[in-house]
Amino acid sequence: MTLPTTPTTSTTVRVDRRRPRPGRRFGPADLLGPAAILSGVAVVCLWVMDQGGPLGLASMDRALGSLGLLTGLLASDLLLLQVVLLARIPWVERAWGHDLLTRRHRWIGFASFWLMMAHVALFAVERVARDPAAAGQALLQVFVTDSWMLFATVGTLLLIMVVATSARAARRRLRYESWHLLHLYAYLGIGFSFPHTLADGADFHGAWSRAYWWTLYLFAVAVTLLYRLALPAWRSFRHRLRVEQVTGEGTGVVSVTMRGRRLDRLRTQSGQFFIWRFLDGPGWTRGNPYTLSAAPTPDQLRITVKAAGDGSARAARLRPGTRVLIEGPYGTMTARRRSNPHMLLVAAGIGVTPLRALLEDTPYAPGEATLVYRYSETQHAFLAEELRQIAERRGVRLHFLPGPRSADGSWQAAGTAGAAPDSDDARALARLVPDITACDLYVCGPPAWLRAVRRAARRAGVHRDHLHTEDFAW
Repeated sequence: MTLPTTPTTSTTVRVDRRRPRPGRRFGPADLLGPAAILSGVAVVCLWVMDQGGPLGLASMDRALGSLGLLTGLLASDLLLLQVVLLARIPWVERAWGHDLLTRRHRWIGFASFWLMMAHVALFAVERVARDPAAAGQALLQVFVTDSWMLFATVGTLLLIMVVATSARAARRRLRYESWHLLHLYAYLGIGFSFPHTLADGADFHGAWSRAYWWTLYLFAVAVTLLYRLALPAWRSFRHRLRVEQVTGEGTGVVSVTMRGRRLDRLRTQSGQFFIWRFLDGPGWTRGNPYTLSAAPTPDQLRITVKAAGDGSARAARLRPGTRVLIEGPYGTMTARRRSNPHMLLVAAGIGVTPLRALLEDTPYAPGEATLVYRYSETQHAFLAEELRQIAERRGVRLHFLPGPRSADGSWQAAGTAGAAPDSDDARALARLVPDITACDLYVCGPPAWLRAVRRAARRAGVHRDHLHTEDFAW
């Protein structure tokens, strides 16, 4: 079988020979979960102080208004928590990982959305119940003419649009660049919704309430400006990355090598990713997330990009010397999380890129690392020659598994090695790697395939703390 040959970088990569440290220590980021729960408790306590708690539910009219206020306050609290979760605070990203933060962000977002819908509905019903004969006028007041309510209505519509485009079915139909642009309207929606709480929010009347909400809003704004804008701008200016070389790796796939100053100060690890913006013309403001496909060095970073949208397709047209803006590094699928001497890496298609970097500079002895690489056709075996060179140099066991997926819900390839695939996914993994229960497992690939590997690994006896994944979804 002929595989694509790709020249490896001439930059020397230092392999860290330190052995993995077992377990994960408690850190400040672990307080974020309890803090989020306490924030919800604080909102309810402030509502009780300002509305009288159960006493505020004595009549139907008061109950509708009081519950409408509570749902609005809880929705605002969760909305701000969402902003903080994805503010890209470095120590939070390192502790929790971008994938986990994104999942929590999505769950909290849907909870906030339905609380916001309840808030709107309860206040609308309250206004109509006061004078059913003038329902139209009442709704016009509550959504348009009351102080700052038109702004709040516009903000609510923007947030509804963001939630609608965040649903799984909608994301499948949108390009990443379109989805990302639409998602940014959430910040505008929050901004439009805020003034009406100042002008008409009963919960802003008390001193404790004002102190709590101003602190929460200002903290969310501060961390967003600092970590989403100021820090990336400083790092981009300081390290001055420029495109050095663009190399074809196969149909629609290129590797982009970039050179910069003092990149070791970023403390980047193999397995991590950046948000990249290439200053090559219109559209440069839309960032795209790509993992490193080679171990980072003090003056060089490399990514391998598969054309899947406007942003990724333009990577093939980049010219040497193009300036690069970065956000990151992000992600926790690194050797830092490893706790076993042995490691198993399982990749599908372009998902091999972070695992190739991990193989290059992670500390392990010959025979302690195994790579299982799934791809549909020979031309989709990206970086295969580089993988062979690393395997020969460092004693990695390689398993190339070409062919289409064998069945829905399975991670295996049909007809692997000229034979029918094992009917049991877990047994197939254990057959390839007999010591799988003593391995840290790193997996990267498309979401459905990744879930199949996870299920098989857990059935094969891999502890969930030893399972490290990177979901190639958005």
